[in-house]
Amino acid sequence: MSQPPAVDAATGPPAIHPVAALLDRAGPFAAQLPGFMPRQSQMAMAALVADTLEARDIAVIEAGTGTGKTFAYLLPAVISGKRVIISTGTKNLQQQLFFRDLPALLRVLGLDLSSALLKGRGNYLCPHRLGLTLESVTLFEHEDRQLLGELAQWHSGGGSGDLGDFPALDEAHPLWPRITSSADNCLGQECPDFSRCPLMEARREALKAELVVINHHLLFADMVLKEEGVGELLPGAHALIIDEAHLLPEIAGQFFGERLSSRQLIELARDSEGAALKEAADDLPLRQLAAGLEQAARRLRRTLGPSEQRAPWNRLLDRAEFSAQADQLHEMLEQLRQRLELVQGRGRELALCCERAGRLSTILATLLSEQAQESVRWYETSEQGFAFNRTPLSVAEPFRQALTGYRAAWIFTSATLAVGQKFDHFIAQLGLDRLPRPPRGCVLPSPFDYSRQALLYLPAQMPEPNQPDFTHCWIERLLPLLRASRGGAFLLFTSHRALREAATLLRQQIDLPLLVQGELSRRAMLERFIERDDALLLGASSFWQGVDIPGQSLRLVAIDKLPFASPDDPVTQARVDAMRRQGGNPFNDYQLPQAVVSLKQGVGRLIRGVTDRGVLVIGDPRLRSRSYGRIFRQSLPPMPVTDYEAQAVEFLEALCSPLPAADSEMPDHGQTACP
Repeated sequence: MSQPPAVDAATGPPAIHPVAALLDRAGPFAAQLPGFMPRQSQMAMAALVADTLEARDIAVIEAGTGTGKTFAYLLPAVISGKRVIISTGTKNLQQQLFFRDLPALLRVLGLDLSSALLKGRGNYLCPHRLGLTLESVTLFEHEDRQLLGELAQWHSGGGSGDLGDFPALDEAHPLWPRITSSADNCLGQECPDFSRCPLMEARREALKAELVVINHHLLFADMVLKEEGVGELLPGAHALIIDEAHLLPEIAGQFFGERLSSRQLIELARDSEGAALKEAADDLPLRQLAAGLEQAARRLRRTLGPSEQRAPWNRLLDRAEFSAQADQLHEMLEQLRQRLELVQGRGRELALCCERAGRLSTILATLLSEQAQESVRWYETSEQGFAFNRTPLSVAEPFRQALTGYRAAWIFTSATLAVGQKFDHFIAQLGLDRLPRPPRGCVLPSPFDYSRQALLYLPAQMPEPNQPDFTHCWIERLLPLLRASRGGAFLLFTSHRALREAATLLRQQIDLPLLVQGELSRRAMLERFIERDDALLLGASSFWQGVDIPGQSLRLVAIDKLPFASPDDPVTQARVDAMRRQGGNPFNDYQLPQAVVSLKQGVGRLIRGVTDRGVLVIGDPRLRSRSYGRIFRQSLPPMPVTDYEAQAVEFLEALCSPLPAADSEMPDHGQTACP
C-alpha cells in the first residue's frame, strides 16, 4: 500500500477529485444536510470508488467506523449513470441504505433515480401457500388462527407482501414456512396466484431499476444456484458493491457446499401430504409415506443427543443407532420419491414434490458417503432439528470463477477487512490474488478522536483463558467498572458457556437489570437496553457485529477473550489440518487473521458517533503476554491504554461531563493507505 500523494511545493496540493468535492465543506451535503461534517476519509473513499467504477476494476476498502462509507459508495454509484447492485450482509443495513441513506442522497443531489430493494424469496408472502394454510386453519391454535386472519386481511388490503412490513409475525414463528415459498415448492408461472405474487412484483421492479439493493445470500443464490430469478439482473450490472464484505467468505462456504436439514425434509413431507389431498386424494399410501418421512426425520434427530451441537461428522461414525436411522431416513425418502413419480402427472404440486424428493435424496446420499478431500462434513443440531453440511475447505477458486463470469467492477468494503493494515487474508480467502491484476486496496482510518473518546483497560494479573476460574476472575474485575458506569454495558463472550456462567455470577453480585442472550429475542434485548439506560447486555457471537447504539446509552464494552475460533469447530479443525498437510502455517495464515477481524468487530460496538465516549475492557492476558498480541493491538483504534482499574473507573464516572464541542470537520487520525 502506498501513501497519499505528497504536496509539491511548486504546484501546491493535488486537485480534489470531482466526486470527493461534493462531500467537501463547500459541497451540497454540507449545505443541505443538518449535522453533516466533511471527512477526508469519506472523500478519499468516494474518489476511489468512482475511479474503480469508471475502470471496471476491483477494489478492497476498509473504512473505519464513522467514515460514512454508505455515502462514499452511493454517491459515485448514483452519479455514474450505470446499473449498480449493492449487496449487504444484514437486513438492517439493507433497510438503512434503501429507506434512509439513498433518499437523503438523492434529495441533496436533486436527482430522480429508479431503485429497488430485493430480498430473498423467504421474505415475501406467498398468497398461494397462505391460501392452502387457510384451508386447514381449524387445525391451528387460536392465536395462530387469528394471526393468519390478520395476515390475509393485510395482504388483501394492499399490504406490500414484504413480511418485514408485518411486524406481528417473527421469522422464527412456525407459521413462517407455511406462508412463504422456497425454490423447491414455488409453482412459478403455473401458480394460480402468479399475477399477484409479491416476490414476482419485487423482481420485476428490480429488473427495471438502475440501482438495486440486495443481500449476500441472494447474491450467492443467483451466482451459484441460479435459483432466485434475478439471472437477468447480475450480468447487466456495471458494478457490484459488496458492503459488510467481511461476512462474504463464510456465506460463500454455505453456497459452494451442500446442506440438508430436518426442516427441508419435514416441509417436503407436509407439502407432499397437502399435494396428495389436493391432486391425488385417493392415494392413501402416498400420504402414509409422507407422514413416515416426517417421523423418520424426528427419530434421527433423537439419536443426535439432546443438546445443541456443531460437531465433525466422525463423531457419528461409531454410533450404530445413527447409521441405522440415517439409512431408514434415506430409504423412506426414496420410497416417497418413487410413489410421487407414479402420480406426478396428476398435478403440478405433485410434480414439484417429486423433483424435491429426488434432489434431497441425492444430497443425503452424498452426505452419508465418504467426503472428498477438499471438503469437510459436519452436523449441527438445534432443540428440535438438525442439519448435515458439506463445506469446501476453500472458496477461493469457485468464487474467483464466479466473479470473473461478470464483466463488472467489484468493490468490497467493510469496517473490518485488514489485518495489520494489509488485506492479504481477505484477498486470499476469495481468490482475488489469482486474478490477472491485483485489486486496488485502501485502508481508511476512523475519523473519531479515540484519544479523547475512549480508553482501553487491560486488567493486570488475569489468569490464562483456559483456566477454570477465568470467568469468575473476569467478573470480579468488571464489577467496579459496571458499578461506575451504572449499567450501559455490553459484555461480549466467545462462548455461550462463559456467557451463562457470567450471568449466574452477576445475578448474585450486582443489582442491575441483565439482558441475557437466549432469554429474549435480539430485537427485544436491544430495545430494552436503550430504554433502560442502566442494563447489562450479555451476548455471544451475534452481538459482536451489526449492533449500532450511538450516544451514551452504551458506555462500556467488555470482551472476555480473544475470539479465536474453537479448536473443536469442525470447519476450523478441517481447514487447519489441510493447511498443515500442505506445509502451511494455519495459525498465522488463518486462525490469527480470523480472530483479529472478529475482535475489531466487537470493539467497533463502542464508539459509533463523534460525541460517544466509553471504556473498552479486554480480559485476555495474551494481548500482552504473547508475541501475536502486538498484531491485535496494532489493529485496534489508537486509544490510550491502562492497566489501572482506578483510571478506568474515573473515566466512566466522568462520562456525565459533556464532551467539548466537535470541530466543524471531524479530524482524521492515522494514515490513509491508498495506491
